[in-house]
Amino acid sequence: MPLKTTAGNHGESAKGRGSPINPEGRFETVKRDSTDDGWFQDPGDGDKRPKTIIAIERAKSVITSNDSPDIGFSQSLNPYRGCEHGCPYCVSGDTPVLMGNGRPMPISEIKVGDEIYGTERGNAFRHYKKTRVLAHWSSIKPAFRVTLEDGTEIVASADHRFMTERGWKHVMGAERGRECRPHLTTNNSLLGTGRFAETERENDDYRRGYLCGMIRGDGHLKDYVYNTRGRIDTVRGFRLALCDPEALLRSQDYLLDFDIATQEFEFKAANDRHRAMHGIRFNCDWKFKAVKALIEWPIEATREWTAGFLAGIFDAEGSFSQTILRISNTDGEIIGRIGDALSVFGFDFAVEHAHYEDRKSMQVVRLRGGLPEQLRFFHTVNPAISRKLDIEGQAIKSTANLGVVSIEPLGRTMRMFDITTGTEDFIANGVVAHNCYARPSHGYLGLSPGMDFETRIYAKSNAAELLRDELSKPGYRCENLVIGVNTDAYQPAEREHAITRSILEVCSEANQPIGLITKSSLIERDIDIIAPMAEKNLVSTTITLTTLDHHVSRYLEPRASAPTRRLLTIERLRAAGIPVNVNVAPVIPFLTDSELEAILEASARSGATSAAYTLLRLPWEVKEIFKAWLEERFPLKAAHVMSRVHEMRDGKDNDPNFGSRMKGTGLFAELLNQRFHKACARLGLNTRESAFDLDTTQFRPPGPKGQGSLF
Repeated sequence: MPLKTTAGNHGESAKGRGSPINPEGRFETVKRDSTDDGWFQDPGDGDKRPKTIIAIERAKSVITSNDSPDIGFSQSLNPYRGCEHGCPYCVSGDTPVLMGNGRPMPISEIKVGDEIYGTERGNAFRHYKKTRVLAHWSSIKPAFRVTLEDGTEIVASADHRFMTERGWKHVMGAERGRECRPHLTTNNSLLGTGRFAETERENDDYRRGYLCGMIRGDGHLKDYVYNTRGRIDTVRGFRLALCDPEALLRSQDYLLDFDIATQEFEFKAANDRHRAMHGIRFNCDWKFKAVKALIEWPIEATREWTAGFLAGIFDAEGSFSQTILRISNTDGEIIGRIGDALSVFGFDFAVEHAHYEDRKSMQVVRLRGGLPEQLRFFHTVNPAISRKLDIEGQAIKSTANLGVVSIEPLGRTMRMFDITTGTEDFIANGVVAHNCYARPSHGYLGLSPGMDFETRIYAKSNAAELLRDELSKPGYRCENLVIGVNTDAYQPAEREHAITRSILEVCSEANQPIGLITKSSLIERDIDIIAPMAEKNLVSTTITLTTLDHHVSRYLEPRASAPTRRLLTIERLRAAGIPVNVNVAPVIPFLTDSELEAILEASARSGATSAAYTLLRLPWEVKEIFKAWLEERFPLKAAHVMSRVHEMRDGKDNDPNFGSRMKGTGLFAELLNQRFHKACARLGLNTRESAFDLDTTQFRPPGPKGQGSLF
């Protein structure tokens, strides 16, 4: 039996065979050691991960019959034994991501719920759009460095995708074979603004520069004359009033750093036309003199002072609207200083004059270079006011030199990070970056249902040949054939071996009605076969969704397509005219059960027309694997989960009885069932009698392989 070994990319170091994560199968006759060196590979960084071994086998039969009353079909087919799903994306932890406030943040520090920038398709161009982070996770992957013409560098896994002028492309790939997929070459250019600039250091010089720009631009520092009962008093005072609390608080904090305390007050209340304005002030001679000294023009300005000055004057007098960044003032000396400061950082700008009948002539400094230079300004000088850094709606087009110069392996694995967003992408360093009950069957092979199930894969190379023989037999009675019941027919091995596709070709030829069950987006590859069958009512597809929480998903199903990616698959299948059923499975008490309605709603929005759910099942060795997994990943919930499982399983870990094994029994099981049916009724799901109600009357026995039909 030929074997093929591939990297498992499991992300977390696995334990040896015989441990809770890889327990002995119930049919094994030899006691295994707790560790097995042959089961691991060491990529050289000391982080051992399990190998994936794909065995090519010649199966003796391919169609499995069942008479279970819990399942809506009587025969099934599994192209593979075992399942090796892998998690596809990630970039290095220090990769800066563009946040919703216009500032970059390392991807490793991002949290679920943060607002960031993604993109959306417009009429002519993609546009920047604010979105939320739905999930955040990390894994250990081999690292590659992508270098662009402008010097941008991004370290990412081979599977990460970036938006190019020719669509989404992986970092690495091949023209043929298992890794055949669109991938970056030196002929590609990425889309975006180019690398993010580093922010100048915030020190006392920066603070002085910021206060100089802010106070000279919008502050009042002068003598106030009061007439009190005929007595004339002169008080030296300071006042700064702004609509934006970010700049006001920064100014107050910077003054306090120089021991100058201020008093807060409401300058103007909000009304229908204007926002509220708040201010800070003081009336004190020594503070007055101290501030005057702080905002003096320096004899020789440092880079930090210059950056602070630009940030302060922009917060005070700047604007960013209709894709144009401007700073205005009536003082010619201030305009000159702004030009000098911009030149220090190599910015190109123009000085224009604006004339108004009712006020002084205004000079305007306009930054040239479009969005790349505007972002470089924001990131270099770091203004305080977030609303002025809004790029939402701007088209993703620029003059930045983003041609790919090189893609090189770093020769080591690294911990990398990824996020899932509402737009399914994000801006990474200035470029657009794209964002099981079957285990016991492995026991019959003398293998563990634990990690063996994920890393010892048996590919039935002759499955299509056997299926052709079965369908050609005179006594074959056509019934729905469901593919991928026990193990996923679209797991990673399918990319190279294409066994599932060869099975579909036989079914298409014979008009054999089929159901496909998967949690992989790879099913989209076969739309060219499935869609024509769907037109004849010969196909039903089921996408399994366990959770929408990517934090839970990456631990529960670490090598399957992300939940949001599966929702996109539902959309694409429906767009091709293919009916889609969603299976919420397994429903885990205290962990995923609260998501039942949300999963159904998201699936219905994506185009699913029917739904089902399955309560968590823990047959044979799976119960020990699941308990060990719970204790490791969700220790605070472990006892609650198992307690509720027992309530729904008549006091046991598992219930093997027909009629109750899929849904459970008791109060909580009944409540779950009611929730499911009410949600389906509200969403218009399950209006058909059965998701597997396909046409068996069109069946015709296939001819011998290679022999076409005469008609």
